[in-house]
Amino acid sequence: MTSSAAPATKLPPELVSDWQALESRWIDGPLSEWRALLPEQFNTGLSPARYGDLPRWREAIANLPPLPTAGIELNAARVGISGSVSTETLDTLHTALMGLHPWRKGPFELCGLHVDTEWRSDWKWERLAGAIAPLRGRRVLDVGCGNGYHCWRMLGSGAAEVIGVDPTPLFVLQFKALQHYLRQQCIHVLPVTLEAIPEHLPVFDTVFSMGVLYHRRNPMEHLVSLRRKLAPEGQLVLETLVIEGDENALLEPNGRYARMGNVWQLPSPGLAARWLALAGFSRVEIIDVGQTSLEEQRRTPWMTFHSLAQFLDPDDPGLTIEGLPAPRRAILTAELLP
Repeated sequence: MTSSAAPATKLPPELVSDWQALESRWIDGPLSEWRALLPEQFNTGLSPARYGDLPRWREAIANLPPLPTAGIELNAARVGISGSVSTETLDTLHTALMGLHPWRKGPFELCGLHVDTEWRSDWKWERLAGAIAPLRGRRVLDVGCGNGYHCWRMLGSGAAEVIGVDPTPLFVLQFKALQHYLRQQCIHVLPVTLEAIPEHLPVFDTVFSMGVLYHRRNPMEHLVSLRRKLAPEGQLVLETLVIEGDENALLEPNGRYARMGNVWQLPSPGLAARWLALAGFSRVEIIDVGQTSLEEQRRTPWMTFHSLAQFLDPDDPGLTIEGLPAPRRAILTAELLP
């Protein structure tokens, strides 16, 4: 076996344990090429020179109080730990976690403290969990994973290894706050984009891309890159904004949609399925389509900024503030046949 070596540069403290685990686990396997890139990617992704709020977020992590960690919940709507602690401890925990505001994906619960996130991400999980290939024993990649809520659910479903990637450092720190208590092996959220992963890395049994496609100017390029991360007979789970219409229907918001920037192409579910076929996937299925409700995405005490209600036309909730069709989302699955 090849001997391990320390990285040439000092790593961000939050990611030292990730490096140690991945450096050992990936050293001689099919992920060794990516392993060699990790130190540089870690330092770029969590660079204090690039992200001025990083010291404040690190302080929030440092202020997390001790909690009992026996009752770990990965398969519940509220990922976290059960147990009872003092009111003083809960207050300290609340203050520390609010130092990582805004919390967008969840929910989580730690010893009775409910982190009521902007998105009821558990609802999305319920819509897809029974329709995808079982995750037990699989190596999983979650692209654009946010703070890793769905990564926890994947691990709770029996995945052997879950790698989430997201370039937003706040989300990585939120994941680290949960990992501080949950202490699970073989799950990582890394400050990396899909484009930073070696292009041809066909080693993942399941690849998730949820809420990413419409942020890509070239959706076909994104789908092909996802395909190149799948092992033979692997499965892609794609979730994206869509519009109503036939398999040719496409909305191009010119970069702005529901007050979101960087939104370029919203296909119909049928067109998204056709894109998947053109990208080289087989057995494409549309497993869910539905309007995003004000109960699923909303402001909460844990995300106090504007949310869906402020993104819609106040006189017609069927339209966005820009006058475009209100958000609908579809989940599709596709397979890579050998």
